[in-house]
Amino acid sequence: MARLFFAVWPDGAAAAALARLAADVAQVAEGRAVPSEKIHLTLAFLGETDAGRMEAAAVAARGLRFAPFHIVLDRVGSFRAARVAWAGSREMPRELAQLQSALAARLAEAGFALEARPFAPHATLARGARKPLPLAAIAPIEWRVDAFTLVRTERGAGRYTVMEEFPAR
Repeated sequence: MARLFFAVWPDGAAAAALARLAADVAQVAEGRAVPSEKIHLTLAFLGETDAGRMEAAAVAARGLRFAPFHIVLDRVGSFRAARVAWAGSREMPRELAQLQSALAARLAEAGFALEARPFAPHATLARGARKPLPLAAIAPIEWRVDAFTLVRTERGAGRYTVMEEFPAR
């Protein structure tokens, strides 16, 4: 079994800016900053998946077509119950919504049960937050999305391994 999710990753400059922001946010929220190499925006979380189903997830994603687009993260906040602080967008880019929706539809067609809650795009910056982080505007952090990935996470080790990348076309 592998724990899987689909995500988009910031480019180098955005990752560095998000890492700096994560350190500040973690201090205010009294949590642990997420390392820069782990900061991402999840498109779909599949959870524990066996090896055969991992290939089915990849097949579903391979057929998607999308043009490159930009994400702008311009606010921070927290999910109190999950004890995480995050960066998100005041307005979700239409292209991001379309990509996530198309991916979710293809995964559902392939028999994957996805989370029922609405898509709330965010990049987790701190975990184990003891204090809620009030919703606040930040200086915009922008990056170009020209691919998304299928990622395996290793419980305990906390490592992420990109299993496959799906470029814009």
